[in-house]
Amino acid sequence: MIPEIGQFSLILALAASLILSIYPLMGAARGNLGMMLMARPLAYSMFGFLLVSFGCLTWAFIDHDFTVLYVASNSNSMLPLEYRISAVWGAHEGSLLLWVLTLAGWSAAVARFSRALPIDAVARVLSVMGMIGVGFLLFVIVTSNPFERTLPFFPVDGRDLNPLLQDPGLIFHPPMLYMGYVGFSVAFAFAIASLMTGKLDAAWARWSRPWTMAAWIFLTMGITLGSWWAYYELGWGGWWFWDPVENASFMPWLAGTALIHSLAVTEKRATFKPWTVLLAILAFSLSLLGTFLVRSGVLVSVHAFASDPTRGLFILIFFMLVVGCSLLLYAIKGAAVKSHGKHELASRESMLLGNNILLMAGLAVVLVGTILPLVHKELGLGSISIGAPFFNGLYAWLIIPFALLLGAGPLFRWRRQSMKEINGKLIFALVAGAAIGVGLPWWFADNFEIWAAVGIGLGAYIIITSLQETWVRATHRHSFGKGIGKLGNSHWAMFLGHVGMAVSIIGISCTQLYSIERDVRMKTGESVTFSDYTFTFEGIKKADGPNYEGYKGVIGVDKDGKVLPKLKPEKRLYIVQRMPMTEAAISPGLTRDLYAALGEELDNGAWAIRLYYKPFIRWIWFGAVLMSIGGIISMLDKRYRLGGKKIKTIKAQEEAL
Repeated sequence: MIPEIGQFSLILALAASLILSIYPLMGAARGNLGMMLMARPLAYSMFGFLLVSFGCLTWAFIDHDFTVLYVASNSNSMLPLEYRISAVWGAHEGSLLLWVLTLAGWSAAVARFSRALPIDAVARVLSVMGMIGVGFLLFVIVTSNPFERTLPFFPVDGRDLNPLLQDPGLIFHPPMLYMGYVGFSVAFAFAIASLMTGKLDAAWARWSRPWTMAAWIFLTMGITLGSWWAYYELGWGGWWFWDPVENASFMPWLAGTALIHSLAVTEKRATFKPWTVLLAILAFSLSLLGTFLVRSGVLVSVHAFASDPTRGLFILIFFMLVVGCSLLLYAIKGAAVKSHGKHELASRESMLLGNNILLMAGLAVVLVGTILPLVHKELGLGSISIGAPFFNGLYAWLIIPFALLLGAGPLFRWRRQSMKEINGKLIFALVAGAAIGVGLPWWFADNFEIWAAVGIGLGAYIIITSLQETWVRATHRHSFGKGIGKLGNSHWAMFLGHVGMAVSIIGISCTQLYSIERDVRMKTGESVTFSDYTFTFEGIKKADGPNYEGYKGVIGVDKDGKVLPKLKPEKRLYIVQRMPMTEAAISPGLTRDLYAALGEELDNGAWAIRLYYKPFIRWIWFGAVLMSIGGIISMLDKRYRLGGKKIKTIKAQEEAL
C-alpha cells in the first residue's frame, strides 16, 4: 500500500507542476493577481507531494519491501540501516526522484524567501521551474518508475547495494551535488522570467545572486566530497581522474563561477547583462547535459547509471527543448538586453571579464575532451581516448593567466584605475610570489620541479594581493585596527574565495608533482623505506562486517625513530554480489598524507601492498572549503535580507491590486 501512495503522490506532483507551469504565467500575462498568487501554493504543493513520494520509497527500503523492484535490485536484508537509506538514491530511479524532489525544494524555497519580489516576477520564475518539473516528472513516471512492483513473484531477499556506494561519503555526495545542479535552475528561471519582460536591471541581478551563490556552494561541496571519496575509497590514491562523469559536474561549476562574478558586475555597474543571461542559461543547460551523460548509457564510468536508450533519448529531447527554447527567447528578446555602464581597460570590470573568458576557455577544454570521444564513436570513426595528459597539459597553461588576473582584480577599482597607484603592489606580489615559488621547492624538496614552482608562486601571489587589498580597504579612512572591523561581507567573501583558490592551486601543484608511489611485495616483518618513512608489515587480521568478509592489514610506520599511528588497510569481499573492494588506510597530516592499499595475497604468505606519500593533498579540499565559506558569507550580506516592514508593504501593495 505504501508504494501505491508514493506512486499516487508522484502523479499529484505532476498535476501540480503542470498547473504551476501554465496558470501563474497566464496570470502574469493578463495582469490577474489571483492567478499569480496561486504560484506559491502550487510550488508548496509540488514539493509536499514529492516529499511524501520520496518518504514512501525510503520506507520501502527501511522495511525491506522486496515487492518493489527498485528495492529488490538495490538493497538486502544484511545491509546496514544507513546504507538502506542512502540506497534510495543509489541507482537510476531513486536518484531521479531525488533530483526532482530537489527541484521542488528549490521552488518552495523561492516561493518562501522571495517576498521582496513583485508578484508577477515570482509567478514567472515559479512557472519556469514548474515547466522543468513537468519534464522530469514525466521522465520519472513514464521511463523510470521507482515504485514498479515484482508481484506476484517477488524475491525473498535483494541483490544488495553496489559495494562502491556503501560508504559514508556517498550518503552526502549525491544530495550535495544535486542541490548544486538543480540550484542553477533558479538562476535560469530568473533569467528566463526577466527575458519575458525585458527588464534586466540591477534588481534582477540582486534577486538572482544569493540563489546562484547557494547553488554554487552546494556544487562546490558536492564535487569536493566526490573527490575525497575517490581518494580514500577507490584505492588508487588519486583525487581527480578527469572521468567523463566527473567532468559533467565540473562544467556547470565553471559556468556557475563565471556567473556569480558576472552577476556582481551587473548588480554594481549595470553592465555584462547579455553575458550574465547567457551564463545563467549555460550553467543550467550544462547541469542537464551532465544528467544526460550519466543516465543515457553513452558513458562507461564508476559514477554512471546503466540505462536503456529510451531514457537517454527522453533526456536528450528534453535537453534540446530547454536549451533551444531559452536561446530562441534570448534571440527574440536579446535586443532589450543592454548594458549601460562604461569601463576602461584598466578596471575591475575588465579583470572580471578576462577571468570569465578564461573560465569559458577551460569549460570548452572539458566539453571537447568529454564529448569528442562520444561523437567520434557515434560517427563510426572508432574509439579514441582523451585522458588526464590532455586536460592537465591545457589547464597548466590556462591557470597562469587566470591566477594573474584573479590576484590583480581586487586591486583595481570599478570603471577605471590609474596603474601608477597599483604598479608597486603588483610588482611586489609578483616578485614575492616568484621567490616563494622557487624557494620552497628548492629548499625542502628532493628535486626541483618547474611546474610546482609555478603553482606555489601563483598561489602565493594571489594570497599576497588579497592581503594587500584588505590592507588598502581597511586603512582607507581609519587605522587598520578600526578599519578591519568595518569591512563588509562582500569583502570577506571575495577574500576567502580567492585565498581558497590559491590554497587549492598550491595543493594540486605539490600533490601532482611530488607524490611518491611504491608497489611492494611484503611478508610479515618486512620493511620498506622512502621519503624518510619506514613501513613495516606486521601481518593480517580477520575483519568481517555485517554483509562482507574481509581482512585487515597492519602496517607500522616510523620516521627518524618516532613511531606514528599504524595503517590498517582492508580487503573486503561482499557476500551477495561477490565483489572485492579495497578500503585504503590513511595517516593524515597538514603537509602530507601516508596512504596504504592492500592488494592480493601472493605466494609464501606475502601480500601486494601499495604505499603513497601525498604532500599537501588536503590543501586541495581545504581550499574548496574556504571558497564555500566565502560563498556562505556572501549570502549572509544584509543587502539580501528582507525586513518584516518591507514584507508588510509588499503584501499591502498586492492586496491593493
